[in-house]
Amino acid sequence: MAQLFFRQTTVKEEFQTPLSLHELHQQIREELELAFPESYWVVAEVAQVSPDRRKGHCYLTLVDKGDDPKGQMLAQARATIWSARFQMLSRYFEEKTGQPLKAGLKILFQANVRFHELYGLSLDIVNIDPNYTLGDLARQRQETLKRLETEGLLQANKEQDLVLVPQRLAVVSSATAAGYQDFIHQLQNNAFGYTFETTLFPATVQGNEAPASVNKAMTLIAKHQDSFDAIVMIRGGGSQTDLSCFDDYTIAAAIGHSPLPVLTGIGHERDESIADLVAHTRLKTPTAVANFLIDRFRSAEEHVEGLYDSIRMFSAQQLKVTDDKLERLSLKLSNLTKDYLQAGREKLEQLSRGFLMKPKAYLDMQKHLVSDLERDVKSLTKDLLHQREIQLNELSVCVEGKSQRYLHSKEHELNHLVHCVETEAKDKQKREQLLFSKRSDKLQFNTNNKLQAEKHRLNLLELSIQANDPEKLLLRGFTLTLVNGKIIKSINQVKEGDVIETKMQNGTLHSMIVNIDKDAE
Repeated sequence: MAQLFFRQTTVKEEFQTPLSLHELHQQIREELELAFPESYWVVAEVAQVSPDRRKGHCYLTLVDKGDDPKGQMLAQARATIWSARFQMLSRYFEEKTGQPLKAGLKILFQANVRFHELYGLSLDIVNIDPNYTLGDLARQRQETLKRLETEGLLQANKEQDLVLVPQRLAVVSSATAAGYQDFIHQLQNNAFGYTFETTLFPATVQGNEAPASVNKAMTLIAKHQDSFDAIVMIRGGGSQTDLSCFDDYTIAAAIGHSPLPVLTGIGHERDESIADLVAHTRLKTPTAVANFLIDRFRSAEEHVEGLYDSIRMFSAQQLKVTDDKLERLSLKLSNLTKDYLQAGREKLEQLSRGFLMKPKAYLDMQKHLVSDLERDVKSLTKDLLHQREIQLNELSVCVEGKSQRYLHSKEHELNHLVHCVETEAKDKQKREQLLFSKRSDKLQFNTNNKLQAEKHRLNLLELSIQANDPEKLLLRGFTLTLVNGKIIKSINQVKEGDVIETKMQNGTLHSMIVNIDKDAE
């Protein structure tokens, strides 16, 4: 690093000839140009990129955080890539690294040291080595994979069980992405007529905002995990630049923590992001994801059809075996039934011979028993009816007495209520009559007062009108001046040459205006 040398002055000289700030900056610029005559290769992290779309220049803020794990800044500088060079460098850098020049990247660049009297120190970047950034990106990718493996997230989603027929799908994508439209079209127009339920959870799927947006969508899906069979993360094809956000730890961790298996279709065959490595199933494109789901549906259907054929064959075999068994059992049951019936017939014959001797004695005994029961029932019925008759008579006397006492009591209460109502009605009528009389007197008094006041006011108005009558004003010596039949109140209403009328007590004068003299204001 070259050493800076500044012109030394004595205290006396500096006091006698002070420098302006512009002169001081000029000396700094001259000394820096002498101290740093060549360009230098520098390593720094891009903190901010601000392209000037009108002029084509690119302004950067570069920082150096050293090896501090906390990321504390050790140095910061402004840098500029002028328009002509920026077009070439940015295109070359993106082709080599698959990344645009953006915040968060570490770059190795060649720059000239510049100092401007107005804008201060800055670096003019003349070249950028993309190989250094590629190595740094590879290192970041390996660190992310190692972290995911340490946290047990690299294989976590692959261990999730994907249902045989995933129909309820939570889709993480942009609603306007062509890949999403292709995915939906492929599912809806499958040749087998299978139906799928898709719910879109909108997310940004490229750029710096993508990790936070995708993570938010995955968190929302996790809250409703019982409503879905799997998660589909798609965005369609694109450059390696567009897919770089899927190497971010945030998206990979969201997939690893997902309670549902994740199917990815976010790039082409040659693009394998960290999100693909963490996901349960990685497919090339959104269309490939749709075909995978349709094929899985078809495989399940073929498997079910095979099971159906197997069950049908097995059932036919079982029915044949069962028919043979039933035939044998039927024959055995027929023989047993014949033996049982034969034994029953013999037993019935024995019982029949026994019943021929016993029925008469049994019937005589039952006849005596029924006769005794009949006498007992008649005696008990007569006694019971007599007891019930006595109880009814007693209840009748009791009810009649209570009814008379109840009616007498209610009649007395009714008379009392009638008396109270009549008394209250009379009192209320008297109060209302008294109140009406008071209000009538008050209304009559107020009406008389109002009429007198209005009569007095009318008299005053009549006197005022009579006092202002023009005829009376003329009798008092006043005159009225008119032009074209209208009373003149200001000289601004007439002009020279106008004929005016002057009305007096005993006649009218006609005059012509020759001159108008206005009073000085």
